[in-house]
Amino acid sequence: MITDPLFYCLAIPVVILVGMSKGGFGGGFGMLAVPLLSLLIDPRIAAAILLPILCAMDAVGLWSFRGTWDKLNLKILLPGALLGTLAGALTFEMANADWVRLLIGVLSIYFVAHYLWGKHFLERMAQRAPSKISGSFWGSIAGYVSYIAHAGGPPIAMYLLPQHMPKSVLAGTTILFFAIINFIKLIPYALLGQISGGSFYTSLLLLPLAPLGVLLGVYLHRRVSDRIFYWISYSFLLVAGVKLTYEGVRGLW
Repeated sequence: MITDPLFYCLAIPVVILVGMSKGGFGGGFGMLAVPLLSLLIDPRIAAAILLPILCAMDAVGLWSFRGTWDKLNLKILLPGALLGTLAGALTFEMANADWVRLLIGVLSIYFVAHYLWGKHFLERMAQRAPSKISGSFWGSIAGYVSYIAHAGGPPIAMYLLPQHMPKSVLAGTTILFFAIINFIKLIPYALLGQISGGSFYTSLLLLPLAPLGVLLGVYLHRRVSDRIFYWISYSFLLVAGVKLTYEGVRGLW
């Protein structure tokens, strides 16, 4: 179990903000968790600590957005996502901490670039219908990066945003998708020893913050625009991504 007070000074607000993201407000903050915690601990340990907390958040989110998901898109996305999750499980242990930092750092920078131009570009495009080819591709990418760094949100957004679905349907579909993936991820995380006694006890200490963050996110989702929150989230993500990329390159060098 982690006892460093500095870790909890960072982890407590991170868990609350990730919960808010799970509640449909400031969706970009979900991918910040592993990069930020990786500034203090091994990113593989950060991912292991966060997974049980994310599952608890998903349970609260499913209740809050029950019945709002798009079944057709879920049928398209999930098969590819399961393959991506399997690929993540098979390759996760092959990378050392510096490789994982580098991967997460590069992904973080990419996701910021996607937000700055890709997200707005997608939103300006003509409305698209669900596509098996596109959905399978982005679903597999989301499954892989979700396993590695719990950062599958942007690939799913790149597939769902052009469909211009209502905000609550988008949130409900995303929540159910990641609830399924996160609960499935528990199996390889446990079998491969990624969730240890120490990481699980740390998760339990932070777990009471999970419903608080989600319910706060649901409240804000229904009442407040999250435009400013997105900008703040991605600004932090860019800083964390640059730092992790630098540390990963320096460690491998």
